[in-house]
Amino acid sequence: MSLAFFLLAFGGISLVAGGALALNVRGAADAMERYAAANAELAMHSRGELGPPKRVMSKQVYRFLGTVVALAGLVLTLGGLLELAA
Repeated sequence: MSLAFFLLAFGGISLVAGGALALNVRGAADAMERYAAANAELAMHSRGELGPPKRVMSKQVYRFLGTVVALAGLVLTLGGLLELAA
């Protein structure tokens, strides 16, 4: 039973978090893009480079990764339900 509860909990959390990022709920993907840009700028300033930061990932990449996490969470949740039913 503990495996089923673990899969349900972890899968549900992954499903909700990935879905929120994939659907850009309350600007989650936008915030991740701004956070990455701020970190890149801080890293460049710590190295002594004062130019504009290079864009590493766009919000579309974060939304795609959120979709992958949500689908993986769905698989884990369904696996937990199957384990619980067996």
